Amino acid sequence: MLPGRAKGLRLAPEGVAQAEAAGERLAALARVDAVYASPLERARDTARAIASRLDLPVRTDRGLLECDFGEWTGGALKVLSRRPEWQTVQRHPSGFRFPGGESFAEMQARMVATARRLAGAHPGGAIVLVSHADPIKAAVADAAGTHLDLFQRLVISPCSITAISYGTGGPLVLAVNTVGALTELRAS
Repeated sequence: MLPGRAKGLRLAPEGVAQAEAAGERLAALARVDAVYASPLERARDTARAIASRLDLPVRTDRGLLECDFGEWTGGALKVLSRRPEWQTVQRHPSGFRFPGGESFAEMQARMVATARRLAGAHPGGAIVLVSHADPIKAAVADAAGTHLDLFQRLVISPCSITAISYGTGGPLVLAVNTVGALTELRAS
């Protein structure tokens, strides 16, 4: 199913364990200044598990929301993948707008602006942003200078950690989809 912005979706026990493991990995960092989450329940649940390990509160930010899939929200992927528009979603996402929802380009602009704004609020610090796979992939594509039409080639697994450093010289992608230790992450 394409959950999108559907309300009421919570983490399963496996998701809680994954979020707690992510919190353990993030706790190994020398400093984390803040934890922000998408307002959707599943993201807030993940952020709470992480933030509890970091002894920080969770702040919500609408800029971290999942893409608005509009009329496709809650649709079965098996059915949606047979629609003629599905090939556009996969091969030319920059040219697609979900019926009654947002375009991938709008989602990317929102996510990147949010990441930059929140990073700017913590100069020299490290922050955790808990979002969803497509917005994270779109932020990585932007930071890497990759066209949005190629963002579907990226994989973001549940509770994986992707690290982007936003500085005066532009963004640096430090890690994508990692589930390992984070102690060696730093810009060269």
